Amino acid sequence: MIVGYKIGQLYMISKHSSEQSGGGEGVEVVRNEPCTDPKHGAGQMTEKRIYLNSKLPTWIRKFVPMVFYITETAWNFYPYTITEYTCSFLPRFHVRIETSFKNDNGCSENVFGDDLTPKDSVCFLDILSDPIPDKHYKKAEDLSNWVSQKTGRGPLVEGWRDTTKPIMCSYKRVSCSFEVYGFQGRTEDFIHRNIRDILLVGHRQAVAWIDEWHGMTIEQVREYEKKQQEETNSKLNSDITCTDSAPPKRPSYTRSISVTDESSLKKMGVNTVDIADSPPCPSSLKSPLRLNSTPE
Repeated sequence: MIVGYKIGQLYMISKHSSEQSGGGEGVEVVRNEPCTDPKHGAGQMTEKRIYLNSKLPTWIRKFVPMVFYITETAWNFYPYTITEYTCSFLPRFHVRIETSFKNDNGCSENVFGDDLTPKDSVCFLDILSDPIPDKHYKKAEDLSNWVSQKTGRGPLVEGWRDTTKPIMCSYKRVSCSFEVYGFQGRTEDFIHRNIRDILLVGHRQAVAWIDEWHGMTIEQVREYEKKQQEETNSKLNSDITCTDSAPPKRPSYTRSISVTDESSLKKMGVNTVDIADSPPCPSSLKSPLRLNSTPE
């Protein structure tokens, strides 16, 4: 089951990235090449730029540039993978996702082999019954209606995790940090919510699209991946070029008069204070407080 799902995962990621690209936003593949690791062996390394300005909440868009992207770097040593997200514009932003695929229904504990995750920090995602945002819902991807013509599987029904065979589970360990005073907690909550939605939608699609990838070889899915990446990169770069070449809007101008000499200020009825007599600025306001809530 694990080997077959490797092909389904690669197919799903490529197709999903293509569907989400357009209008100057989406996924641009910068690198996709083989790699090796002393512990995990041979794998595949990818580097992508995810352009998503319009998908950000208003309070984040206020302090990021118009053309804004997150860098995704992934090392795929299937059935173990590592994915990291960083942003050069936000150097204190970092997300790390470790994944381990197991042939079970989610019953394994401590799959990463180190410190056991506290139970109140564990979230179970059900691709059948968990709600997803309305904008992502498609009837063809609703697994309560889905039936695979090639495999005869489906639809999924309540209790499917205990009765369906074969079955596998994708275990994820997610940690994130955003060390910017005033935005840290809000941003980290936003990241965790969106990662949950992305994982839920992606795994629903991998199952719903099984008739499209079932029977593919690893060579065939790599060729499909390459074709989709070329088309997506071309579409995205074309959209960004059109945006950059658009004539700039005429800037607005304002006029202000600055009065700083003491005699003029007194004529305007403004009382002046000798700077030397002014109280010192509290040390607590000279620099912002930095917090770090990266999970230990």
